[in-house]
Parts: sequence; structure tokens; C-alpha cells
Amino acid sequence: MNENTSKRDDIYAKIVASGDFVFDETTANVFEDMIKRSVPGYSTIISMIGVLAKRYYQSESNIYDLGCSIGGATFSICSKFQNEEFSLIAVDNSPAMIKRMEEKKNNFLRHGGRVETRCENIQNTLIKNASVIVLNFTLQFLPMSNRLDLINKIYAGMRPNGILIISEKIVVPDSTLNTLLINMYHQFKQSNGYSKLEISQKRAALENVLTPETIDAHRCRLVSAGFGSFDVWFQCFNFASMIAIK
Repeated sequence: MNENTSKRDDIYAKIVASGDFVFDETTANVFEDMIKRSVPGYSTIISMIGVLAKRYYQSESNIYDLGCSIGGATFSICSKFQNEEFSLIAVDNSPAMIKRMEEKKNNFLRHGGRVETRCENIQNTLIKNASVIVLNFTLQFLPMSNRLDLINKIYAGMRPNGILIISEKIVVPDSTLNTLLINMYHQFKQSNGYSKLEISQKRAALENVLTPETIDAHRCRLVSAGFGSFDVWFQCFNFASMIAIK
């Protein structure tokens, strides 16, 4: 195993002190394993983000990966462009995540492509001349009161016919179905090797930092910002990926 290979996620395998989930060095070191074992359909979502980006990218425009973590969506996009020209700006506020991404970046870039990484809060990122913007499991970590402002800024910085791809953990209005989806999700995690203790402790750690919403809440926000087209293109249990087109 080389230094850039993700280790197995066992952060919550033992009883740990209570505290909020953070994207620190410990998380960065196991993130690739963590997200693949924790998010149903993650590989499909990442692969199709690359496909969608290639389809909607406009010449001499920018692609933004906001909340890029260690670069899953960014590198999927890079792989679709091969030797073609494109410009991508990847942003995350975690120094540990950006460090891991920088270590991997040169292995994914081809001639002609340009990827700029920025360690900053996405709420402070200047968005301009964008034809593709990705929020892959990012919006859910922002305070609810800040989400519309970000979506408005994204819309204002996009070209006509640009695409926004949003992946999120969701809730459904029907409490019975919502409970069913959560239980199925926990079974999914157990099937991937997580213990009940790990699932319980991770859920508690995320409670104050990850606030999921309904699909309708996302739809209303995006329509309010001005997006003309919106729908869900992928859903598995209580995880969904959506597209909105300006």
C-alpha cells in the first residue's frame, strides 16, 4: 500500500469521546474507503458526474467542484476529457482533504487539462463563467440559512444552459417510509463491514453538522434561484443526486 492509498475506515470501531464529525487528517486518510462503504451508489454517482460534465461543458468556460474533498468528482471529470482543453476549479475548506487531493492530482491530469485547487470556504469562492458546477454531498454540511445564498451565487455565475449537479443525503416526508429507508441504509452499512457501534457513533457525530432535506426543498430552492429544469437522476435509499439546468 503506498502513501496515497486510503486506509480502512475504523474511526468509530471503538467507543470514542463524543464530538462532531470533522474533515481532519484522520478522516482524510480513510475517506475513500469511508465514502464507498457509507454512500450507496457512490461509484455510479461519481462516474456519471464525469459523463454529465463532459456533455454540458462549454468551451472556454469553468467547471467548479465545490466541496471537492479528495477529488472523486474532479478526477472523474478529468478522465472524461482525456487530452481536451478544460478548466476546473476544485474547492474545499479542509487542508487535509486538499493535501490528499494534491498528492493524487498529477496521476489524473492529461495534457491540456487544468485543475486549480483552492483551500477556502465555498461561500467565499468567486464563481464566474461556469458551465458545470458540482456540489457532491456538500450542501448538506452548510447551515440551512446559508444554502439559498450559495445557490443564488451559483446561478448568477453560470452560463445559460449550464448544469448544476447536487448529491445529498435526503429525508422523505412520510415518516414510515423515512424510517424504512434509514433502516435499509443501516443494513447496507452493516453489509459493508460496519458494526452497530460504528453506525451509531458516526450518526451521533454527524447529527449537528449534516442536515438533510427533502427533494421538494431542493426543488423549491433551485426554482427560486431561477433554474428552469430540475429532477432527480439517481436515488438509492436516503441518498439522491439531482440535476438543475439554467
